[in-house]
Amino acid sequence: MLTTNPFDDDKLKEECGIFGIWNADAAASFVALGLHALQHRGQEAAGISSMDGVGFHSHRAAGHVAGNFDRDEVIRSLPGRTAIGHVRYSTTGSSAMRNVQPLFAELAEGGFAVAHNGNISNAMKLRRTLNRRGSIFQSTSDTEVIIHLVATSKEEQSLDRIVDALHQVEGAYSLLMLTEQGLIAVRDPLGIRPLVMGRIGDSVIFASETVALDVIGAHYERDVQPGEMVLVNEEGVRSFRPFPVMNPRPCIFEHVYFSRPDSVADGVSVYEARKNIGAELSREAPVEADIVVPVPDSGVPAAIGYSQASGVPFELGIIRSHYVGRTFIQPSQEVRHLGVKLKHNANSALIKGKRIVLIDDSIVRGTTSVKIVQMMRDAGAAEVHMRIASPPTRHSCFYGVDTPERAKLLAAQMDVAGMTKYINADSLAFISIDGLYRALGEGRDPAQPQRCDACFTGDYPTRLTDLTEKETGAANLRVVASR
Repeated sequence: MLTTNPFDDDKLKEECGIFGIWNADAAASFVALGLHALQHRGQEAAGISSMDGVGFHSHRAAGHVAGNFDRDEVIRSLPGRTAIGHVRYSTTGSSAMRNVQPLFAELAEGGFAVAHNGNISNAMKLRRTLNRRGSIFQSTSDTEVIIHLVATSKEEQSLDRIVDALHQVEGAYSLLMLTEQGLIAVRDPLGIRPLVMGRIGDSVIFASETVALDVIGAHYERDVQPGEMVLVNEEGVRSFRPFPVMNPRPCIFEHVYFSRPDSVADGVSVYEARKNIGAELSREAPVEADIVVPVPDSGVPAAIGYSQASGVPFELGIIRSHYVGRTFIQPSQEVRHLGVKLKHNANSALIKGKRIVLIDDSIVRGTTSVKIVQMMRDAGAAEVHMRIASPPTRHSCFYGVDTPERAKLLAAQMDVAGMTKYINADSLAFISIDGLYRALGEGRDPAQPQRCDACFTGDYPTRLTDLTEKETGAANLRVVASR
């Protein structure tokens, strides 16, 4: 079984989405709906854990939320008024069910379920230390390191044990933890990964994006602040700030690609931000052309912005089918090649003889861009100009995004002229890093960037302990990020 989606296969993939709710009848039903709204953040597996006051209940499955959590018998197996859930992508070798979240463990103080968005960048080092202390791991997930740190903490109180554990980790995390003390939400001190809080009636909800609140009819209340821990139980909602105050560095790629366009991230409409990015791109990299064509679906808002700012008409020159499954039996190279057109096809009657500006959100390996440009040429385009609504992706992400190793990133191996030749375009241009910040309504401070833009600049906001040890040959354990 091989994927037939050549466009999505060459994208940076946000590794997960998380959703939790406190004090709701059939809480698992709300979580299933919320996860469905976050499905774009992880399509390999999904899981839900609930608590009914007596015990914990979990169901985890490979595949999409629909088909796994739309059955009455599954929801009935998850009783209780509190639940958390998780959708994830897997990296190579990490799709085993033992890595599907929420992870659960029976600790000394009771049950403990955790859903994690992010990546612990010193997980391998911590794991070695825990192994030497006698910890036995059941998964290859960096998230399980957090569970063991909580379990082995010498602090007396449950919240203190969690804080003690998180003081030892590096990297990025937005966490939802289901314990007998209540529902706990935590965001790392830099706020790299997103987490928002909302309400519906007397219920309190946490989610990776605001769109998940919209889907269940909840209203957005606020972002969980970087470095904040929120505890929700019968006593109400309490906020704690147990970590040193730092200048936040939320992920800038949420605005470029990860978040759904109908979400609001960091107080900014994602859709409007992407239109602004396209407009800024048109000012930085204008070109004489007949039509602006988005690469569906992620390139659409930026293409609209580019068209409106440049005056070049916006047209749907690539048509996407929404009725193609993720897998398809492809018995031969010829059929495999034809399978590329199952999901996207050129609107040849529109393209023929035209000078085309193609708008996409990013170039990762470059394989997608090669196919798209060739598709336009096969459809008779007179010229094909590629414009990218993000700066060149030259560095890997270590904070919860499935990024190829740097040697496989096209922009890390070639300059723009080389990339232009490689994808066979008449011209290629990327928005500048300063232009990207301008599109978000701010100027980038190079001495202290306001966002995590390390995939573009190499300016990582935290230590990368495991990477350093790997490069020096010190690391000998393979730990995958469950994100």
